[in-house]
Amino acid sequence: MVRIKAGEVVRDNPVDKVEQILQGAMQEFLQHGYAGTSMDRVAVAASVSKATVYSHFQDKEGLFKVLIEHLASKKFNFIFGTEPIEGEPKIILRQLATKALKQMTNDQEHCAFMRVLIGESGRFPELAQICVRAMNKPVLEALSGYLAAHPELKIKDPEATARILLGTLVHFHIAQNVMHGKDIIPMESDRLIDALTNLIVNCAE
Repeated sequence: MVRIKAGEVVRDNPVDKVEQILQGAMQEFLQHGYAGTSMDRVAVAASVSKATVYSHFQDKEGLFKVLIEHLASKKFNFIFGTEPIEGEPKIILRQLATKALKQMTNDQEHCAFMRVLIGESGRFPELAQICVRAMNKPVLEALSGYLAAHPELKIKDPEATARILLGTLVHFHIAQNVMHGKDIIPMESDRLIDALTNLIVNCAE
């Protein structure tokens, strides 16, 4: 599509258009859930035509999948960066855990989206599987690889240990923030991270 602005030819950026649609989709999924969201609603929320939505996404499930993958990529890069993980385990594990909890806790949209996903997982298990595949799997693989690369930790099962690490952080976030339990079972995140890091690192000392 070509638009005229101030005497210049300006072309719409398809990447920006996709981002616009994803933002509209997130708004609708959070407000109406997966079942209550339609491509028509997404088009209105994104201020684009329905034809534009379908030109980028085949159906609602495809749109949801791309949205999950888009969020997962941003979160992964925030926590792990784009370079291989290197450094002393006691420092690196603490940094990764702190970044992960900070990202989850401070992102209210993430909390709201988790509630929608958990609530819809019974009726739409394939949606939950998309989330596990896009969000959990890459993190587990990165953690497993890092732990396996440090034999001084004397970890017999890096993959299982990575699951323990990630599972502890996710459970903390869900119990404290997603399920509104921080006043019922209060705990500072630093305390949890210290204990978790010590459990993994001190076993080798």
